[in-house]
Amino acid sequence: MTGGIKTPGVERVHDPVALPAEEDLDRSLRPKRLEDFIGQDRVKEQLAVFIEAARARGEALDHVLLAGPPGLGKTSLAQIVANELGVEFVPTAGPALERKGDVASYLTALEPRSVFFVDEIHRLPRALEETFYPAMEDRRLPITVGQGAGARVVTLDLPEFTLIGATTRAGLLTTPLRDRFGVTHRLELYSPAELGRIVRRSAGILEVEIDDRGAETIAARARGTPRVANRLLRRVRDYAEVRGAGHIDAAVAREALDLLEVDAAGLDRLDRDILRAICAKFGGGPVGLSTLAVAVGEEADTIEDVYEPYLLQQGFLMRTPRGRVATEAAFGHLGLEAPRESSQRLF
Repeated sequence: MTGGIKTPGVERVHDPVALPAEEDLDRSLRPKRLEDFIGQDRVKEQLAVFIEAARARGEALDHVLLAGPPGLGKTSLAQIVANELGVEFVPTAGPALERKGDVASYLTALEPRSVFFVDEIHRLPRALEETFYPAMEDRRLPITVGQGAGARVVTLDLPEFTLIGATTRAGLLTTPLRDRFGVTHRLELYSPAELGRIVRRSAGILEVEIDDRGAETIAARARGTPRVANRLLRRVRDYAEVRGAGHIDAAVAREALDLLEVDAAGLDRLDRDILRAICAKFGGGPVGLSTLAVAVGEEADTIEDVYEPYLLQQGFLMRTPRGRVATEAAFGHLGLEAPRESSQRLF
């Protein structure tokens, strides 16, 4: 652990590296307090109660599991919890924890009541889960010292801490791990009105001049996701500065998003490729996920985690026991004629 004075609520990153400019900018747009976090009102209300209670008792907040599609603010909420509690924020990710020693190095270095954030916790190696059980329940960490016949188990006492796990696939978590989280929240996709507020807030931080119609245009194509909304805002800003007067209105936003190939429904090129593959190559489906992934040249996990949730929510896609099926709305969106026997393709 590095030396020096630690400021409560300020993120500490192990082995820091220089962040790409885009990621660094994305971090600057993240809200720092619950009152600044737009949307997810029920989640915020419950967290506010739990945080206030923990703060009043001088205890660590119970362990928290945040689930939901990518880009909805799980990492931001974890950082906000640390800020609201005035404690240290220590982030890592499930794939980065490969050995029990990795887990031990983090847990034994935590300050009292720290927030230990594990992103993509569903990708945590199964062999490491048992290491977390006594740490989460009893704040104790058994470690094996030595090898062979001379090996012995030493149990280390840990400080109070809050484990916040984030996952896009809660169903992949084992029941013993999931049951050890005292607080569980699922984040939902945002409404266009909420995304419009987020775009206007981010535009203010970026010092971009934008009117309400321009913000609404970006929000309508942001797939219900703040991360996408902020990404589109940055690209529209670039367009406005190069081909406009720097001000973003509805017309400039539409022109920029058309250039980015993001259509009025918020679908990008890969979204349309997925639908087109199902509709044109496979007669509307059903088609298996692995086959679909090969057809569009994308990883199956990416299609399932990133693209499918929005296509399902918008009514362009259905999951059936036999595979993925395109709806009539998908054919209509692509300007294709739906097969007459579409109702028979579901079974």
